[in-house]
Amino acid sequence: MNGQWYDADAGPLVRPYAMTGGRTKPGPHGVRFDLIALVVVDPEGTDAAAESLLGPEHRALLGLCRSETQSVAELAADADLPVGVVRVLLGDLLEGGHVKVSRPVPPAQLPDERILREVIEGLRAL
Repeated sequence: MNGQWYDADAGPLVRPYAMTGGRTKPGPHGVRFDLIALVVVDPEGTDAAAESLLGPEHRALLGLCRSETQSVAELAADADLPVGVVRVLLGDLLEGGHVKVSRPVPPAQLPDERILREVIEGLRAL
């Protein structure tokens, strides 16, 4: 064994459980982060001092969310982290007031296409 903790091609290896402190569920509130849940940085919750205490993975997720609203799936892909790890880290960020999470409108709650067509036809008739 050569004593190195990294693969030259992959870079340093950090196990997912090390990033989450061994946790597998986000926060004590048991928040669920769907893959399509949208995450945005909370402008009122961004405190540079508090942010400096966060781990590098937390800061990386915040950086990705600063540029634009992102889904949990996009964050996992862009950060090159497993979705489970991203969910736990987002739970930390949510509890710390760094981010806001919203869910897109479920398809079942969207208006029926027939109703939308009738509205459009009614507007055209005006």
